[in-house]
Amino acid sequence: MRRIGDGAAWCSATLHRERKDGGIRFSDRITKSMAFDVHRKEIFAAVALVLTFVAFVPYFWSIWQAKTRPHVFSWLIWAAGTVIVAIAQWTDGAGIGAWPIAVSGLLTFLVVFLALTRSPDMSVVKLDWLFLALALTALPLWFFTSTALSAVIVLTVVDLLGFGPSVRKAYQRPREENVAFFAIAVVRNGFVIAALEHYSWTTVLFPAAVGGACIMFVLLIVARRRIENPA
Repeated sequence: MRRIGDGAAWCSATLHRERKDGGIRFSDRITKSMAFDVHRKEIFAAVALVLTFVAFVPYFWSIWQAKTRPHVFSWLIWAAGTVIVAIAQWTDGAGIGAWPIAVSGLLTFLVVFLALTRSPDMSVVKLDWLFLALALTALPLWFFTSTALSAVIVLTVVDLLGFGPSVRKAYQRPREENVAFFAIAVVRNGFVIAALEHYSWTTVLFPAAVGGACIMFVLLIVARRRIENPA
């Protein structure tokens, strides 16, 4: 016969084993969930990268054919600011979500080069110089900030200032801007945010602010074109 003490020991061992097995199963579920989340982030980052090239390649060709004439001041500001933001995001743990921003920054420098060599826009007014001066003055401030968030705030403001010359130009000559590029940029920034491995003001602020600015810019161009050529 099994003694009472043996039965108690057997029950205790069984309960311990069940708790252990349950803990292992729970741990496995967490591990699988984390693996799925990482895989999903990689997919979002890949989609954001693809959309980056989908937006830029036709834009390059449009500049090459002189159909699109981007304002060099805006793109120079965007190029410098975007690359630095990508670095700040990376240091704050953005992970693969920072890669589309970094690639976009490098491609933006190519837009500057093409704009200067193929279809330079010489309609620079005093207001454009003001936006450029404000942006270039604010840009070095990120170096003196004590946190990555402070740097991103400064650089986001700089990037938004970059819209100034383009907004002024698009208001006067909306046909010289490419709506498709900025519309794709809105979607791309959505995937950039979704791909971030760590969510904070440091990682989210820049793509969210730029995405919002692109929406407003697209609406401006569409509205001005309709006013010029009402249906």
